[in-house]
Amino acid sequence: MNKAIIFCAPSGSGKTTIVKHLLSIDERLAFSVSACTRKQRVNEVHGRDYYFLTHDDFKQKIANDEFLEYEEVYGGNYYGTLKSEVERIWAQQRAVVFDVDVEGGLNIKKYFGNNALAVFVKPPDVATLEKRLRERSTETEETLRMRIDKAVHEMNYETKFEAVLLNDFLEHALAEAERMVNDFLQK
Repeated sequence: MNKAIIFCAPSGSGKTTIVKHLLSIDERLAFSVSACTRKQRVNEVHGRDYYFLTHDDFKQKIANDEFLEYEEVYGGNYYGTLKSEVERIWAQQRAVVFDVDVEGGLNIKKYFGNNALAVFVKPPDVATLEKRLRERSTETEETLRMRIDKAVHEMNYETKFEAVLLNDFLEHALAEAERMVNDFLQK
């Protein structure tokens, strides 16, 4: 099953909650763990949440063409998708699920073409997005402002995705995500 399902959204839109739900109920899916150079948070586990790499290691992997996509975001930190992650999941005969930012998602969709479903998770509005980010308590005012500014920019990408999932009421969004994924995998 060489298929990819890409969930993209501005930070705080709920894409990670939706992805975790789908992974918990559908054995056909497996999560693609991204690599990054940002500082590991207290409750995060290397290899489960991210592959935490040094800047030097990340740049070496770029030079070795080991990334499907990558970008520099949030003040000098790199995020990317390792090709080896996709190969690992496909070897298990499962569809790979991505939880990535908007530009990364568009790059992945371009790479996989019709073998990928790209879903844009849309928050109801920027005020709700900011409230969700503040409730996480993981951001400084400076990083919060950067994430909100980036989110406002990313909202303009909605039309570039084949599917848009409004996350206004979580229960509705989860049910719709289940339907989208099931329809795509049955094609």
